[in-house]
Amino acid sequence: MRIINIVLAILFTLFAVVQYNDPDPWLWIGIYLFMAIISGLAAGNIYLSWILRGGIVGCLIGLGMLLPDFIDWLSTGAESITQSMKAEKPHIELTREFLGLLICTITLGFLLWQGERFKVR
Repeated sequence: MRIINIVLAILFTLFAVVQYNDPDPWLWIGIYLFMAIISGLAAGNIYLSWILRGGIVGCLIGLGMLLPDFIDWLSTGAESITQSMKAEKPHIELTREFLGLLICTITLGFLLWQGERFKVR
């Protein structure tokens, strides 16, 4: 599990680095750095369940706020989200954000499961 957590910490750090050109960079840099830090802590067998649970709640709130835009993207045929965001297609960026939060939520759940499984802090 340690290697998986190290890989997660590196990936989330890289995710944070590429957010500099995002429309709201500081929000996403902060989210991804938070994820990198708690993944790094998990690599050291430190699982703070109250922080993990709080992160899950925050992600679920964000997912709920972005869900209508994600559904809008699906209803338009799930076009490629790798294209640049245009003013007439804001759902592309919001879908990217939804999927980013989904990755964070899944990771937080995985880390919480690890902490519960190994009965550490």
